[in-house]
Amino acid sequence: MPSSLPAAVRNHMAALRMLLVLTVITGIVYPLAVTGIAQAAFSHQANGSLVHQNGKVVGSSLIGQNFDLPKKNPNDPNEAPRPDPKWFQPRPSAGGYDPTASGASNLGPNNPDLVKTIKERKAAVAAFDGVNPKDVPADAVTASGSGLDPDISKAYAYEQVDRVAKARGLDPAAVRELVADNTHSRAVGFLGEPYVNVVDLNVGLAKAK
Repeated sequence: MPSSLPAAVRNHMAALRMLLVLTVITGIVYPLAVTGIAQAAFSHQANGSLVHQNGKVVGSSLIGQNFDLPKKNPNDPNEAPRPDPKWFQPRPSAGGYDPTASGASNLGPNNPDLVKTIKERKAAVAAFDGVNPKDVPADAVTASGSGLDPDISKAYAYEQVDRVAKARGLDPAAVRELVADNTHSRAVGFLGEPYVNVVDLNVGLAKAK
């Protein structure tokens, strides 16, 4: 029997039914299916690639972090951070490795402030690691675009070996082997450069004896 409802009303009701169906599919069924697959096949990545030590979450292998000495005066907000010689240090971060402040300094390569900062960083890193300033790798004095990159170059990792080994009383050869074990090769064999995840490296270092 023909419907007694006006055509405009029937069209609106059909559109509403379609809206409800698509809402259920794209808003409930699809997200649940993707979440289930991710948890089943890639649970570590799906949960933030969290790094655990002694049963506690100490960070994420996707986000770098600072490895500094405790403040001499915890109540002084102006006290400059001091890197801890017992840990491998990450590259600088414009946002202090704060995930809510991700970003770069937006300073160009010829900016006098950036040039001055890089010179100061190079001198500080060279003195800290006991090397010649000309041997300090670029990633030791420059931040990544996101300011959260946990990866450092092999050159910067190996530069820090002697300092870390001395501070911890470890055999430099053992620390060098630890760096080698935490070195990742180029993506798909040819993209980018080999790198070391400094968060994972320090977790391994904490377990070293």
